[in-house]
Amino acid sequence: MKTLHFCKYHGAGNDFVLIDNRNNNISLSNKEIALLCHRRLGIGADGLMLLQTSNNSDFEMIYYNSDGRKASMCGNGGRCIVAFAKHLGIIEQQTTFKAYDGMHSAEIIEWNNNCGVVRLGMEISANIEPCLKGWKVDTGSPHYVEVINGDVAKYDVVGNGRRLRYDNAFYPHGTNVDFINEIDVNKIFAATYERGVEDETLSCGTGVTASALIYDQMKNTANGNHEIKVQTKGGLFSVYFRKDNETYDHIILQGPVTLVFEGDVTLPKL
Repeated sequence: MKTLHFCKYHGAGNDFVLIDNRNNNISLSNKEIALLCHRRLGIGADGLMLLQTSNNSDFEMIYYNSDGRKASMCGNGGRCIVAFAKHLGIIEQQTTFKAYDGMHSAEIIEWNNNCGVVRLGMEISANIEPCLKGWKVDTGSPHYVEVINGDVAKYDVVGNGRRLRYDNAFYPHGTNVDFINEIDVNKIFAATYERGVEDETLSCGTGVTASALIYDQMKNTANGNHEIKVQTKGGLFSVYFRKDNETYDHIILQGPVTLVFEGDVTLPKL
């Protein structure tokens, strides 16, 4: 049996198991990762991350969805692993780290009593395309965003998200699905059905980013620097970006991060 030391963090309700693997001595199967993320049989999380050494940055982020499969970039996961790196003494306030989609810069804006605010450079140049009744964009992970007439907080995100996640328009890998509505000037509410988790999450970093960019595109704003506030069921985010006609870059995701608890877990033989 394996005994692992871990920390659990959440970024606006999007929760993760984080493990220090700088010694490169931890190897987990898909079944073991899925068990650790199981909300009744394990620790419970939307995903699991290994923090590993990197030759050209402070550390490397290896991310797995709760189904145990290695996944693409996770915005909230990226913000949480930055806080974890500070917890381990690897960084102080600023960092550069390697992820699935390349290098990312990040900064801890504030940190007190195991919670604070972390901003993450998404390091992407995003292009938005019309699709079905909404739009699609890749913000490190693929997203489909649709505007809802009414209150997204009361919308059937799971039922409609599951249907769209497997639509032929996103064959063969499927997509994450986001639903948004405007709640104020330059402020929206967003909810996400995440592939790999196969459920609604309380927030999704790449989904929040995708929702903000598509909302800005719909408003047909002028070129330049912008900020969109995004409320989710788990918390409030700010998305900063530069718009140049149909392209968005210099994208930054900022939001809350909390250390939930730290402990040890023993995995049974599977």
